[in-house]
Amino acid sequence: MGRPREFDIDAAVAAATELFIAEGYEGCSMDRIVQATGVHRGSLYAVFGSKRGIFVECLRKVAATSGERKSGERSDLLLIALVELAARDDEVRSICAGTISLWRTDAARELGTRLLARAGLNEGAP
Repeated sequence: MGRPREFDIDAAVAAATELFIAEGYEGCSMDRIVQATGVHRGSLYAVFGSKRGIFVECLRKVAATSGERKSGERSDLLLIALVELAARDDEVRSICAGTISLWRTDAARELGTRLLARAGLNEGAP
């Protein structure tokens, strides 16, 4: 029988989400995720399977979040998913498409605005 899980999965996902938003998917190493979450590498692999598994869980959590407070976080992680993974990952593409289809706002405009903000090019944008 394995040892009981000794970490808060939601807290680890929240910390990993912040890291992915700050550094992108490709920019994040497992070492950085271990450092950011404070969770042993083996424990992360046991729960999520891989860096991709952690990212997908972060994306699912953020996609399920509603409300204005999280919309910037949702848009930023969604942008990372679209730019770095969606073209080659059917599951990520499906999560992105499902999330965008539920938005009540103009998704292209919101994502474009967030993309420009992330690049520091949103000065004077409406």
